[in-house]
Amino acid sequence: MDYSITITVTITVKLFAAYQEAYQTSELVMEFPENTPVAAVLDRLLQEHPELEPWRDLTRFGINLQFATADTILQGGDEVVLIPPVSGG
Repeated sequence: MDYSITITVTITVKLFAAYQEAYQTSELVMEFPENTPVAAVLDRLLQEHPELEPWRDLTRFGINLQFATADTILQGGDEVVLIPPVSGG
């Protein structure tokens, strides 16, 4: 018998611009396996909404109000922000 337990972390994802338009909400609560990098959040969103794919290489990550690299490991309770490019002046 396999008694292995998958430990997950629950995070909040704040959505802006195209992401917010695609999901019609400003916030998502998501679960990921322990030791998942923040880039997996973007991967899941793009899987659910392929029309967002053009934003993949332009999006930066923020975790708990700090910029983060794509390989930063998620922790339970993290607030993740996907930061698309902005225009204006």
